[in-house]
Amino acid sequence: MTEEFSLSTPAGTGFADITAQVRQSLHRALEAYAAAGGDPEQAEGVCRVFCPHTTGAITINENADPDVLHDLAIGLARAFPDRSEFRHAEGNSAAHLKSSCIGASETVLIRGGRLVLGTWQGIYFCEFDGPRRRTFLVQTELRRSLP
Repeated sequence: MTEEFSLSTPAGTGFADITAQVRQSLHRALEAYAAAGGDPEQAEGVCRVFCPHTTGAITINENADPDVLHDLAIGLARAFPDRSEFRHAEGNSAAHLKSSCIGASETVLIRGGRLVLGTWQGIYFCEFDGPRRRTFLVQTELRRSLP
């Protein structure tokens, strides 16, 4: 099952916690799984989250302390500063580099019908060239857990 979500992003660099949307998508997939005769509490599988934009990304990081995202933004800005020698005509080469470094997708395991995330982990949409209207996709594959 694949679902598409949209969001508006802030100017410049920013991070949006999309964990709730991913959980909602999993919930709908589990409902379909149950309707087909499966036991949601025994479901396992994978949930893939994908960003179809070249200046956005998906990451898993701490969701308890917002300073972590602030520090991530600072670190990425220092690692990939805007440079006069970049040739890309749109002037957002640093955003493309950040996106390539972080990556377009994350895969989260599903066990017992739940996302396997650590206590402090959240799933984030990363914006490196905002503000924009963005989309991301969530694809869930479920199967019965084997003993």
